[in-house]
Amino acid sequence: MVKNFEIKYCMRKQFLFIFLALIVANTSKAQTRSTRIGYIDMEYILENVSDYKEAKSQLDLKATKWKQEIETKKLEINKLKENLKTEKALLTKELIEERETEIKFLENEMLDYQQKQFGVDGNLMHQKAALAKPIQDQVFTAVQDIAEAKNYDFIFDKSSDLTMLFSAKRFDISDQVIRILNRTEKREQLSKKQLKEQEAKENLENEIDENPAMAERQKALDARKAAREKLVADRKLEQEAKRKEYEEKRNAIAAEKAARKNGTVSESAKSTEAIKTETTGIPVSAPTTTEPATTSQPAVNKAEERQKLYEQRKKELEERKKKILEEREAAKKAKEAETQKTNTTNN
Repeated sequence: MVKNFEIKYCMRKQFLFIFLALIVANTSKAQTRSTRIGYIDMEYILENVSDYKEAKSQLDLKATKWKQEIETKKLEINKLKENLKTEKALLTKELIEERETEIKFLENEMLDYQQKQFGVDGNLMHQKAALAKPIQDQVFTAVQDIAEAKNYDFIFDKSSDLTMLFSAKRFDISDQVIRILNRTEKREQLSKKQLKEQEAKENLENEIDENPAMAERQKALDARKAAREKLVADRKLEQEAKRKEYEEKRNAIAAEKAARKNGTVSESAKSTEAIKTETTGIPVSAPTTTEPATTSQPAVNKAEERQKLYEQRKKELEERKKKILEEREAAKKAKEAETQKTNTTNN
């Protein structure tokens, strides 16, 4: 074990030496520009590719089934061992040896099955490699495209055997690779017009990747856009509630007019009359055509509830407006501070 550790340590030292030599050689050849280095995290990329996640879930189900089969075999073997231990005093030497041989055979069979499924060269490792290979090939192609388009000199895989003691996030191009993979999948389903729009969107994303300040501005713009959309949606809800309330009032007035015209009493007036008659024992005369019908108590309560709901929504909208204004003011101050800092640095 110590020998293997020494071999690995020597190999890493050699790799580090070669890597430094390449950087020095590249720096001497290209004095006019700085060396560009990036890295990817293959595990992170695989976890964010939908095809790989679906296939991996199926493979996990297989692995769970294999584990259950191994556990079943273990339970059977343990049961045979317990039975032998219990009955050993009653069995002959030949029968004991025969049962021990059977148990040993079953144990070896179980270990062979476990090695076959979960060993270093087992089915699980083979199927994982077969599952990841097509995605890895796409990743390598995407990395080459990014390296050529953006003049990278070195791109490493963080999840490989290479030990990266520190890696700044700004050199991580994993998200760019994922976007390229998703773009390739989407392009196959787009029309010419949609494809043109997609290309314009991709160019904007590439510019954002190259300019961190632009990425921050885009993030602020997206936040403001989401706030505006929410405000518009709230206004629509408020208008819908007002329209519904107006229609209910108009329908109630129309029903009351129709009742007076036909010489009948509306349902609300009838219910009010019945309540008063039951309470006082004195019948209430029907309203004349010149007097409006009395509004029922439920209708009054409903109107009060609508008024409360309207006031509550109005208050929420005012709070949201205030919050948006505060966010805009904070963003404005941050931008002014950044501009002042840039001017100070330039001076």
